Amino acid sequence: MTGDPISPVAALRRIAFLLERAREDTYKVKAFRSAAATILPLTEDELSGHVADGTLTDLPGIGASSGTVITQAWRGEVPERLAALEKQYAGPLAAGGRELRSALRGDLHSHSDWSDGGSPIEEMAFTAIELGHDYLVLTDHSPRLKVARGLSAERLGRQLGVIDAVNTHLGDGFRLLKGIEVDILDDGSLDQSDEMLARLDVRVASVHSKLAMDPAAMTRRMVAAVGQPFTNVLGHCTGRLVTGNRGTRPGSQFDARAVFEACVAHDVAVEINSRPERRDPPTKLLELARDLGCLFSIDSDAHAPGQLDMLDYGCERAEAAGIEPERIVNTWPADRLLAWANR
Repeated sequence: MTGDPISPVAALRRIAFLLERAREDTYKVKAFRSAAATILPLTEDELSGHVADGTLTDLPGIGASSGTVITQAWRGEVPERLAALEKQYAGPLAAGGRELRSALRGDLHSHSDWSDGGSPIEEMAFTAIELGHDYLVLTDHSPRLKVARGLSAERLGRQLGVIDAVNTHLGDGFRLLKGIEVDILDDGSLDQSDEMLARLDVRVASVHSKLAMDPAAMTRRMVAAVGQPFTNVLGHCTGRLVTGNRGTRPGSQFDARAVFEACVAHDVAVEINSRPERRDPPTKLLELARDLGCLFSIDSDAHAPGQLDMLDYGCERAEAAGIEPERIVNTWPADRLLAWANR
């Protein structure tokens, strides 16, 4: 990062992004995003007055740390906190996969504060643009996942209108696409009506419940889900957790060959979930899906703007597995992606 002037709002957003990217504590991130939201509507004179009077911390959501960042940025300085984070956390998250990362056009799996994400839809879209994406698919959860505030058909319908408004505001050059991470129910059906699924651009289908189901039953469940006409991407196929503050969890057991052969037959992409705590599919399954001829989608599964950059991890794994970019659907232009997803 250079010493060029940065606006107070941009400095606060960048700090929050870097903290999210590094998986720092949520409360730290919220402090800077809240401060940015507080000063965003202020006029230049109003902000200058608070800085000059030393009353920034009288405003809601602004503490000593964020107040210092605002003051230093307002003076035309690079805030010390920002400079330190750039030094500590900027740069690629993974050593490998750089060429593939540059080939990605977008991300098919992300969450907003409409379900269990931490930021508004607009902030997710703005960050995707800043990362150079051509598109981002918003995939908040479906109704059965109540712990994640899954969207009912009525709420999903309202969200689609918000996405239209965001796209109108953003103009050309970037598209926020309408999607869902839809739960795969016990019998392999999807947790949303066909009518609503038909209104979407891209659909990620994932298992979130009964992960320890008998392997034969889990195989039937997943094969049935892959065969549903609206399924485009099979999300984090084993559901495992290998690290992180949520603890660890073994992956579901199923006949991976049968599931991946169904993906090939139905033109469904296997997700390479880029979250470090998932690394899903495991390497052996990733290589099996590669050998069987599956398509792939490298997704961040971001629940915060800074996590959108976790695509680095998935690209490193895909490169190590020797997966050609042409088989990764989010290297495709948006029009080709949409034609595939809505065939």
